[in-house]
Amino acid sequence: MTAPKTKPIWRTFLTPGWVLAAVFAVLFSWFAITWLSPWQLGKDHDIKERNERIEKAFEGDPVDADKLLASNSYEEWTRVTMTGHYLPDDELLLRLRPVEGAPAFQSLVPFQLDSGATILINRGWVPATDGGTTVPELAPAPSDPVTLLAMIHLSDTSTLEPIDDQGYTMVQTINTGQAAALTGTDLADPYAQLLADQPGVLNPIPLPVLDRGNHLSYGLQWIAFGIMAPAGLAYFIYSEVRERRRYATEQQEMAELVASGAHASPDAPDTCGDPADPAGPSTSAAAGNATKPTTSNRAPTRARYGHARSNPWATKPDEERF
Repeated sequence: MTAPKTKPIWRTFLTPGWVLAAVFAVLFSWFAITWLSPWQLGKDHDIKERNERIEKAFEGDPVDADKLLASNSYEEWTRVTMTGHYLPDDELLLRLRPVEGAPAFQSLVPFQLDSGATILINRGWVPATDGGTTVPELAPAPSDPVTLLAMIHLSDTSTLEPIDDQGYTMVQTINTGQAAALTGTDLADPYAQLLADQPGVLNPIPLPVLDRGNHLSYGLQWIAFGIMAPAGLAYFIYSEVRERRRYATEQQEMAELVASGAHASPDAPDTCGDPADPAGPSTSAAAGNATKPTTSNRAPTRARYGHARSNPWATKPDEERF
């Protein structure tokens, strides 16, 4: 008996399904490890540093704003004290910046220090009315000399076109360069956010919750997913190779078993027409036919994955399967 022809096992994986699975696994692994994981880990690092700066700011004494501005070294969330007066005629409104999940407007007013330097102050926020489009009445900033306690923030790097609406000049980012051009004042690079119970404050901007969140675990999960994708593909390739080899071995053994059984069967005696045969000629012929060896060289095949699943591959001839 001749064994069925087989093709190299590697050709099995040159089908569109396997090629697409390999491409998807590689791309997903690359994207998860080089982009998604660093994105989450970077957010965790930034939040951790922010929390440490806030804790440090409240552990120590506030810094004099003049000394801080003169040093040209601005660390965000540093608490500062400043003495001077507001310039209420140069007020700007920050729009489209929700606070606590509600549409709000934030008041930005330049503050001139006694030393002559000017810094932009975020006085806080007020909830928008009429569906988040109308500016409510704002309490004006005091024009008398005051001493303020605030926290330093770095200027936004982006700028968007300002608009004039409802009697206010409105901006969409806190960019001190843009604010200086709009107000005609020479503003310092950073700006200051008023803390609660300070002169001129509206609703103070809430401080961030000192919680790192789930960014670290998300970053580690993306690394794990990036490793699992190619590992899973390798497992399926191994399983496919093992199953095909097992099936080929099984079919070869079954073919050898059929061949050995055919050679071991004796030729049936010709008893056709023998009057001594009580079963008659038809019965003898049937018995003779039953003892004849089969002329087929192919062993009985069994579905590769059993009969419980529909597997088109298992129903193909051996020449197409291997």
